[in-house]
Amino acid sequence: MIQTHQITVNFADGVSHTFAAELGESILDAAIRAEVPVVYQCRAGACATCACQLDEGDAANIPGSSSTLLASEVAQGHRLLCVTKANSDCTFNVAYGSEVGAGVAQEVSVFIDAIERIGSNVMRLSVELAEGNWLEFRPGQFMQIAVPGLGVLRSYSPSSTPMTLPKMEFLIRLLPNGAMSTFLEHQAKVDDVLTLKGPYGAFFLREEHKRSPHIFVAGGTGLAPIMSMIDRLRQAGGKKPPMLLSFGCAVPEALFCLEDIELRQHWLPTLKTRICVDRNATEGLHQGSPVSALRQEDVTDPDTVAYLCGPQPMIAAATARLIEFGMKPELIFAEQFVASN
Repeated sequence: MIQTHQITVNFADGVSHTFAAELGESILDAAIRAEVPVVYQCRAGACATCACQLDEGDAANIPGSSSTLLASEVAQGHRLLCVTKANSDCTFNVAYGSEVGAGVAQEVSVFIDAIERIGSNVMRLSVELAEGNWLEFRPGQFMQIAVPGLGVLRSYSPSSTPMTLPKMEFLIRLLPNGAMSTFLEHQAKVDDVLTLKGPYGAFFLREEHKRSPHIFVAGGTGLAPIMSMIDRLRQAGGKKPPMLLSFGCAVPEALFCLEDIELRQHWLPTLKTRICVDRNATEGLHQGSPVSALRQEDVTDPDTVAYLCGPQPMIAAATARLIEFGMKPELIFAEQFVASN
């Protein structure tokens, strides 16, 4: 008889699923076999899509596996389901509702509508779904785009909202000799067909908190999902919540989408912004990171919700600072960048 441990996954909407995991088996594999609607993507510990919180029991990394989690995060109970095995009966909590993972990623064809360089190392890619293709996504989630001719995938979050479908926009950071960067700079042209699959990820706008004050912290092209979230709040009916966007790049010439941000301030009187650069700040810019621009007075409501997107060190620093200011950890949601190979 195969020995197993009982695993319970608690979703944010109050739904719970209990299933069996075999000794040494990843919790994710066991959940998939039991048709539990957890979200995942890489299945290799690299993307952090399947992040969760260990609530009860003993669960550890599978020997030989790798994880993007820091030792301090593991000590606090954070786990990645794809590289975690149970050493006892366990309970895990996930920060999304059970309906999120029930959706199935779609593979679709899109046409390139426009390619525009909008910063020293950022391009805006505009695409349109081909006839007969359709998908849905939540603001903040990401898609995988296949780089033509190379058979590799790159992950990007739309900066647009579902309301603009069948059109979508992406903000793409240009990397030296990067697969997608090289394609966009030297090969891509209007009407080229790309293959896109998604959506993925548990980083998305929590509609149940749409009336609470919002803090958005974005580093570089981490602005993309944040713009989608802000626009979704703008498009929703009713009174708009207080919003703060703290966005930054290394130097002033690397900044982008400033006119788009200014336009949203015109549309949304409740939106405040702080534009940051690490060095060479000019008038109107904050000298320092988007994290250093955060202030104690930004957190006056116990139900303030925060969305962080960018490099892992920025996310860790922003999370610590916001908790220090009195924010509830369960109301801080983050998506970290993972470098492409």
